[in-house]
Amino acid sequence: GRSGSGPGVEAAMATAVVTAAAATSAPAPLADGASSVHWFRKGLRLHDNPALLAAVRGARCVRCVYILDPWFAASSSVGINRWRFLLQSLEDLDTSLRKLNSRLFVVRGQPADVFPRLFKEWGVTRLTFEYDSEPFGKERDAAIMKMAKEAGVEVVTENSHTLYDLDRIIELNGQKPPLTYKRFQAIISLMELPKKPVGSVTSQQMEGCRAEIQENHDETYGVPSLEELGFPTEGLGPAVWQGGETEALARLDKHLERKAWVANYERPRMNANSLLASPTGLSPYLRFGCLSCRLFYYRLWDLYKKVKRNSTPPLSLFGQLLWREFFYTAATNNPRFDRMEGNPICIQIPWDRNPEALAKWAEGKTGFPWIDAIMTQLRQEGWIHHLARHAVACFLTRGDLWVSWESGVRVFDELLLDADFSVNAGSWMWLSCSAFFQQFFHCYCPVGFGRRTDPSGDYVRRYLPKLKGFPSRYIYEPWNAPESIQKAAKCIIGVDYPRPIVNHAETSRLNIERMKQIYQQLSRYRGLCKQPLPTSGPHPCTPRHPPQPTEGKKGLLASVPACTEDLSNPVAEPSSSQAGSTSSAGPRPLPSGAASPKRKLEAAEEPPGEELSKRARVAGLPAPEAPSKDV
Repeated sequence: GRSGSGPGVEAAMATAVVTAAAATSAPAPLADGASSVHWFRKGLRLHDNPALLAAVRGARCVRCVYILDPWFAASSSVGINRWRFLLQSLEDLDTSLRKLNSRLFVVRGQPADVFPRLFKEWGVTRLTFEYDSEPFGKERDAAIMKMAKEAGVEVVTENSHTLYDLDRIIELNGQKPPLTYKRFQAIISLMELPKKPVGSVTSQQMEGCRAEIQENHDETYGVPSLEELGFPTEGLGPAVWQGGETEALARLDKHLERKAWVANYERPRMNANSLLASPTGLSPYLRFGCLSCRLFYYRLWDLYKKVKRNSTPPLSLFGQLLWREFFYTAATNNPRFDRMEGNPICIQIPWDRNPEALAKWAEGKTGFPWIDAIMTQLRQEGWIHHLARHAVACFLTRGDLWVSWESGVRVFDELLLDADFSVNAGSWMWLSCSAFFQQFFHCYCPVGFGRRTDPSGDYVRRYLPKLKGFPSRYIYEPWNAPESIQKAAKCIIGVDYPRPIVNHAETSRLNIERMKQIYQQLSRYRGLCKQPLPTSGPHPCTPRHPPQPTEGKKGLLASVPACTEDLSNPVAEPSSSQAGSTSSAGPRPLPSGAASPKRKLEAAEEPPGEELSKRARVAGLPAPEAPSKDV
């Protein structure tokens, strides 16, 4: 199976994504007296749900359906936090539908098996759902639409999961997706603004098309519990993120109440509190469609115009929403988007196969407290700050362990509430320098980045209580603490907490050299080697913050990079040594000039797509001598 990204999860969790009204760009007038089924996948909401409104319009009967495969739930690699969020979202949806004198029908099975039966049993004449832009969703939906046609059922699809028509973006870019964010911004600046969100379905609209609800509805079509799906819940802590549209809209209101950052338009500073789950965080709600991206976009738009007295908001105000669109556009026609082999936009890097290192990274046992605390938070809560994602992604791939980004995709897909096929895989390719972003000669130091973000070390103590006795001086590199301090902290390194899995300073230097060789082989690709590659001087592997997101203190779409990293003038700083350095110099912020989008297409050059798709396969490069794992 595809561990959450592929067709199994999308069919079984029924969490298909939705984007352009492709199947019915000009739908025929809807027949009166239709018996409609609205199929929820993503888009788990009543607000801004045009496909649901299409189901209601002129209908005599409407049933809202979610299809879930219990067998798949028990056997999939998707983690318990994500399943819990989904089930909470379905419960919330059912509660909202009850207020409209309707109910949610959670049907057990696979869509291809379920629909032929429902079409006959319920006398269905119209099926509505959000358009799904992702490759496996499109394949699944094509099969269901074929079944519907054979059964004489009208199908209506509507876009409400992305801001733009992705096919139109591709068309404007010469029939290929833009593969730099700068180019993407230039394309959308030529397009009309996103469609405004539609209103919620009302009780008055539902009054004339109520379906009969049986007394045994909960037994037959109720939302299952985690236990029913085979998940052990003993010892499961309370949900840090409560699923559902109701919670999503409450969070949106709280988020927009903080007007100061919009008024001053200042990038928030990263600090220790940023690392913790925020009551205004929105990324899981956008991923499951509990919150409409279009509603969020226009609420931001209206607030900005109110504060700035009718001035037009810059594209950068919507940065994280646009990164989401960027990755959806790149993935929509690429079924290999989450794989390296056969993926035309991905550089073929000869990563190491190291199951032991991968397992230690995934389980938070690398011996680097900053990395291990982040991975522990991810496993416990299902969310980590987007810069924390940068840190652990760099560490797994090009920074330290030299393990393929594909492995990172699978782990995030299991644990991350907001992971989806396009954004998760796109972010990993970006952070591993496999696509989209080619500046490889800086990486995040697993000691210095943490120390600069949270000098006290309280974040580490929260998620790694074994280390709580260490003073702040040693909390990020406890292996350098004298034996007396380790004993006083009741934590002996190598016994109670692991030694570092690698020597970061040596390993990162060797990995930068590996990347340099790969990119030199790709130098015929225009634009990759315009700048000289670093060859000597101070160790270039230094933790540096990318420009901060403009949407607020917490990343709203934390799995999406906040904006492009401008590394055109690399600043080399010595990293924190594992031999005992306790440098406290902070990361220097990157230049912020890249945040201002260019509005003219010709100003946003990117290398031609034909060359991009013909990137040389890099295989058999002589790997540098394996770094010692003894520190």
